[in-house]
Order: sequence, then C-alpha cells, then structure tokens
Amino acid sequence: MTVIALDVGGTYIKGGTLGQDGTLHHRERWLTRAERGPEAVLETVLGCAATLAERCRPAAAGIVVPGIVDEASGNAVLAANLGWRDVPVQDWLAEHLDLPVAFGHDVRAGALAEARAGAGRDCPDFLFVPVGTGIAAAAVVAGRVLTGGHGRAGELGHVVVRPGGDPCSCGGRGCLETVASAAAVARRYARATGWQGVTAREVCHRADAGDAVAGTVWTEAIEALADGLATAISLYDPARVVLGGGLAKAGESFLAPLRKALGRRLTFHAAPSVVPAHLGDRAGCLGAALLAQDLLAERVIP
Repeated sequence: MTVIALDVGGTYIKGGTLGQDGTLHHRERWLTRAERGPEAVLETVLGCAATLAERCRPAAAGIVVPGIVDEASGNAVLAANLGWRDVPVQDWLAEHLDLPVAFGHDVRAGALAEARAGAGRDCPDFLFVPVGTGIAAAAVVAGRVLTGGHGRAGELGHVVVRPGGDPCSCGGRGCLETVASAAAVARRYARATGWQGVTAREVCHRADAGDAVAGTVWTEAIEALADGLATAISLYDPARVVLGGGLAKAGESFLAPLRKALGRRLTFHAAPSVVPAHLGDRAGCLGAALLAQDLLAERVIP
C-alpha cells in the first residue's frame, strides 16, 4: 500500500510517496517560510499533504517535525523554528486528508530510516547524530529508536561541553551546539575574522588550505563534538555512530580527526565505528513514510 510522507523543517518541507518497493517517489520540496507565522506554516503543510495525496491513493500518511514532540498525543509541543507550540498536528492532518496519520520526531524518524535502509541496516545498536545547523541524536537499541520517558531523548546538542561558554538558545551556556554545529562554526569564524557569510564547510576547506584561524575553529568544533559523543557512548555503548547533516558531507576532513579525537577520550569503552549516514536529506521523509507503513501494519494485526 502506498503512503505519503512529510518532513517539516524550518527552511523546507520535504515530501514524497512510498510504495511496496521501498523507494520514495514524487519527491518534492517546498519553502516553509516560517516568518509568515505558525498558522500559515500549518496551512502550507496541509496543502503539501493534499498535493501528494492527489498523485496517488494513499492508505496513510506520515509526518515528522523538529523540536519537542509528544508522539503519543500527536502534538508538536514546541517547534521553535516553525513557531508551533502545542499544535495537534496528527489530528489536523488526519482530518484534512481523511486518512490515518503517523506522527513523529524528525531525527528519530531519520534514525529509523538509517536502521532499515541506511548506514545502520546491519547494526541493532547505534547512535544517529545529524550535525547541521543544530545537533541532535537518536539512540537505536536492539533495533528500536528510544524516545525517553518524556519524549525528549537525544538532545545531544544541549549537553554542556564547555561550562561557562557561549550562550545557547536553550538558555544554557557552553552547550555542544554552541561550538560544534555548522551554525556555530560559521559564527565563531566570523567573530574571529570579521568575514561574514562563510559556511562551516568553507571553514573546513580553509582549514585544510592552511588558514590558521579556520584551523583553530575547526579543531575546537571537532574536540567539542568528540566530548559530546564520548558522553553518549558512555551511556549507550553503541556499536556504531552514524553521522548525518551538513558537516558529515565534509567527508574525511571531518570524520578522520573526529575518530582520532574520540579515540583519545575512550579509555575502557569499546570504540564504535564512526561512519557517514547513507540517506542524506531523504532520511526524515523516508522515516515518516516508514512510520505510516508501521501504523498500517499495526492496524491489520489481529
């Protein structure tokens, strides 16, 4: 049975359809334009879903969003970059489409997709860590993605790695996101040099080319990320760390020094393999589709 899927982000809404062949079809991307306000964003999401549904006869839909979600109630508790607070996304989409709807968290959905069709396919215990504008994580344990007692598991970006450091959007200081996210790398380089508009990947390239300031900023990011991952490894003992997001696209310029920095921190723990994600920006959308398929499967089980 065909399902439709939406991965709602602060910049783009990604959508597609998934059939029995396991391949995403009719993949599309729409601008979120969150500056218009939360109600306008919701109307756009509903419109995107309807567009996808018109192209097939879906049996269900899946939708995943960032931030704090309550998967049991289907509510987006707080999605700051969408302007959403306590939005009953699942119910509204189900009413709009007249379909059963599965609802989830974008990073946990990405981990589900990597577990079934990506870099974690043969590994029942791994950490999925997207490193992009922000940093998050999802722990897959015995093949299941952990949600936590309050649905907030995986906030790796808000583990304090530099006490007293830069202020974080969460209200803390020195969180991992303030040093090692793509946004932080770009911001820290701009602050040190006055150069505006240089992306994190460009900072990486400049570091490789011998730019001393870029080298310092890049090394600080790697060291901070290794600190955060070492904490997560101590807690979850994963066999593998799957790195996604924009910085992972820097390849071995990112992965090789991270592996070395992480190895220096692991004294008695078994070192997990550190590998790039396979699915890229398809992971969230594919994960949403898999949630929808799982919902249908649960409904036919007697």
